[in-house]
Amino acid sequence: MDEQSWLDVNVEKIFYRKVGTGTPVVLVHGFAEDGSIWDKQIDKLKNDFELIVPDLPGSGKSTNGLLSSIDSYADFLKALLDKEAIRSCIMIGHSMGGYITLAFAEKYAGMLKGFGLIHSTAYADSEEKKTMRKKSIVLIQNYGATEFIKQSIPNLFSDHSKKNHPEMIKELIHKYDNFNPVALVSYYEAMMQRPDRTNVLQDFKGPILLIHGEHDNAVPLAQSLQQSHIPGFCYIHILKNAGHMGMWEAPGVVTNFLTAFIKNAAL
Repeated sequence: MDEQSWLDVNVEKIFYRKVGTGTPVVLVHGFAEDGSIWDKQIDKLKNDFELIVPDLPGSGKSTNGLLSSIDSYADFLKALLDKEAIRSCIMIGHSMGGYITLAFAEKYAGMLKGFGLIHSTAYADSEEKKTMRKKSIVLIQNYGATEFIKQSIPNLFSDHSKKNHPEMIKELIHKYDNFNPVALVSYYEAMMQRPDRTNVLQDFKGPILLIHGEHDNAVPLAQSLQQSHIPGFCYIHILKNAGHMGMWEAPGVVTNFLTAFIKNAAL
């Protein structure tokens, strides 16, 4: 049963889904996405785990009560788990969702049996990365979210995916081309301000999952491999034909990696 629920945060309404039974697993979507980005994984994962799948504030069906920092989004997840009376879980974050997962692990490590980063990084933004984000903000402010989404989403996929599955890219553009531009800018600003959290990878006592894309332009493989040496207990997977969207580019493979990791982390 897919239970659709709402979390009241001040005057805002935050949407999330709860589906399946078993070990609680929180799936945190990334920038310019919503919880439906995980739909290709949910159908299988729900057979073994209780999935909590939120739309972050400003995304999807959630109202636009935007938060000021990545840490604030971690606190939002804590409030959601408190509402569901979940004291221990596994958290998986994609891209910006990985930044939020790291912030959660830093603040509430005792609530996590393990966590995973999919196409994400514990390093802070370089000055070059910040400059790129600032240019994107200008694009959004000048031309709107639709034009930004049309330009940005294809760059998240590998050449292999663009050649063999162009319909997948068109589907995502259609899904998110009406994204709230204010939310996009707010997310960018929060990401630029976030600190380096490699200490979280080093200090966390439980297992960590890292899934990288061989052709990821947003989080380059070289950087991903560098952070892979930091954790003491880590599962590392490289998706050979994927860019930044492994959940769509290699859905079955990612689902299998998640299933194995969650079962091991839950022991």
